[in-house]
Amino acid sequence: MAAAEEAAAMRADGGTKPLFAGLADVSISEDIPVEGEITVPVGSRSPDEDNSTLDEPVKDTIMRDLKAVGKKFVHVMYPKKSSALLRDWDLWGPLVLCVLLALMLQGGAANSTEDRGPQFAEVFVIIWFGAVVITLNSKLLGGTISFFQSLCVLGYCILPLTVALLVCRLVLLASSDTPGFIVRLLVVVAMFAWSTLASTAFLADSQPPNRKALAVYPIFLFYFVISWMILTFAP
Repeated sequence: MAAAEEAAAMRADGGTKPLFAGLADVSISEDIPVEGEITVPVGSRSPDEDNSTLDEPVKDTIMRDLKAVGKKFVHVMYPKKSSALLRDWDLWGPLVLCVLLALMLQGGAANSTEDRGPQFAEVFVIIWFGAVVITLNSKLLGGTISFFQSLCVLGYCILPLTVALLVCRLVLLASSDTPGFIVRLLVVVAMFAWSTLASTAFLADSQPPNRKALAVYPIFLFYFVISWMILTFAP
């Protein structure tokens, strides 16, 4: 009945009343364009895409890595509180230094008939096992740096002791008596202090203030053992 009454009312009005009368007052201004293209905007390339090294020549990659390793060596020889070793960590430098130490220390058995393999392995294992233990100790004490960042710093800070070993070998070639031993002792002690101070300069701030001594003590022992092997080396 309601539908019939509504139809009769429309016929009475002359049939001019639209079905949706409320929409008749809605108009679109001529100044507003209604045409356009629906496209997805393409954002600018990110810095990571611009610095992509996938298409980089191998020579450029090797040179870039060598320069990065060289810069870290410079930071170790001139130690200061810096995040350079922690920010761009790598294990190439520590691996090279560890192999050099192991090769030069095994020279003590060069003229013997014994197998020199274990001697190389002993030095290699002592260095890496000691670095891993110190890193785990640092993490257990609440250190804020990652596992590989700590290994990177400890490995690169062996550089002064590697220099000490080279000097000691030169001194042994010139003299192996008491004056030569005193010179070697002074060199090893100085480089031991350098390695310890350099490593603590990078790692000390990552430890809680009340536990820094517990984190520095294993580092002291680590470099002391390496220094002792260098000092007692005799061809």
